Amino acid sequence: MSASAHRLPRVSHVLIVTSGAVITLVGMRELDWLLGPFLLAVMIIILINPIFELMINRGVPRIVALGVLILVMYGLLIGLTSIIALSVARLATLLPNYSAQLAGSLQFVSERLSRLGIGSAQIRELLGSVDLAAIARFLTNHVPSLFSAGANALFLASLLMFLGIESTQVRRRSVYLLKDHPRLASGLLDFVRNTRRFLAATGAFAVIVGVLDTFFLILVDIPIALLWGLLAAACNFIPYVGFVIGLVPPALLALLNGDWQLMIVIIVVYVVLNSVVTTLIPAKVVGDLVGMSMTLTMMSVAFWSWILGPIGAVLAVPLSLMAKAILVDSDPAARWLSGFLNSDERNRRMQDADAEVPIAGEMHP
Repeated sequence: MSASAHRLPRVSHVLIVTSGAVITLVGMRELDWLLGPFLLAVMIIILINPIFELMINRGVPRIVALGVLILVMYGLLIGLTSIIALSVARLATLLPNYSAQLAGSLQFVSERLSRLGIGSAQIRELLGSVDLAAIARFLTNHVPSLFSAGANALFLASLLMFLGIESTQVRRRSVYLLKDHPRLASGLLDFVRNTRRFLAATGAFAVIVGVLDTFFLILVDIPIALLWGLLAAACNFIPYVGFVIGLVPPALLALLNGDWQLMIVIIVVYVVLNSVVTTLIPAKVVGDLVGMSMTLTMMSVAFWSWILGPIGAVLAVPLSLMAKAILVDSDPAARWLSGFLNSDERNRRMQDADAEVPIAGEMHP
């Protein structure tokens, strides 16, 4: 019996592959507590490993270069988290100063509701429906999540330590990969380069949007504008939705100051800046830099957020690059799919390179 007789029908093959993919993705989602910190640590190592290589090439002793690498790793992580923590803490200390303004705003809302036919008794009933006991129970139920976050942070710190040490030996460890699976090795090297390009471009746009936000907030006289600008820059690493986190403090302060018109102006300006500086332009620029289509870039955020939660949103583009390198770029049979996943610029370069290679039937002796 010929080998083709034992071959599975195409539909069965597709169903088997799809089932395996679904099982794998569900398993990844269940293990997000492990995969999230691990992948975040890997991306940080990819970003800063060139510092180690540069120091080694300059003749710095290996142990000194490794120590600097570890310090930079922890400094980067602590710096970003400190900006967010400091922003929350400063907002919490500012809010009590707006008690009088808040009372005035509530009085304004009460008067507006009265004009709509909602009486004082109804307003008191509405305000009285806030169950403090329920809020307390909500906070109590979420206390364990704080311990979980602390455990994840400790796990991430440990991963950074060990992965940082292992990354200094990556050349020796990848020798057999380069020999036995050159296409996979090429795809992974391309993934590393594109990830660094993505992070560098994201950092550049983060600085731009942070500076613009800071000058704008200073112009409209929002307190501690510099801190909110830093927060906007840090949140820019969360594609498409991070700007909302950076928007809340200045908009809330404007509202509590009794200037709801200013709050609307701040929201509009932030939305416009996000649309232009952190969404439209980066979608094109970053897409060309990393060779990934704009649609795939946007879909990556939703997909990886579903798989890994907030960490997935931050690492969406690098994770898609890694999946593409392993599943598509390393497999010649999947070359047709890369045309739909690549950016237009990358497809053009690949087609130009193919045009320069003569077809076998057209080769001259």
